[in-house]
Amino acid sequence: MIIYQSRSFEKKVKKMSKPEKDSLDREIRSIADDPSVGEEKKGDLRGVFVHKFKLKTTQYLLAYRKVGEDLELLMIGPHENYYRDLKQYLKNETVFEKPMRGGVTMPCSGSHKRRTPADGHVLLL
Repeated sequence: MIIYQSRSFEKKVKKMSKPEKDSLDREIRSIADDPSVGEEKKGDLRGVFVHKFKLKTTQYLLAYRKVGEDLELLMIGPHENYYRDLKQYLKNETVFEKPMRGGVTMPCSGSHKRRTPADGHVLLL
């Protein structure tokens, strides 16, 4: 399974501390093991799943969708204005902006990068 991350997702993860990233990795692994763990949305967000979890004392939402056998991580953040921002992102998106690789929430660097057809990076779990 290949897991892609959007530019929005990448920027939020980059600002997280190491323990938060470790916790996020565990959540992403649980989603990769069972993509139906999140709640499937309806209406404008049809096809998007949202998984809720806590980091420290804050509840975070992680939006993702299945793309064939692969997973695309769309957005992560606290609940405030989350769905409004997610709809705006989906309206303006380009597919597979920035995937990730290797069990970490940050994209790989250097020669470990593997290009996809959309010129992104890949996370292989």
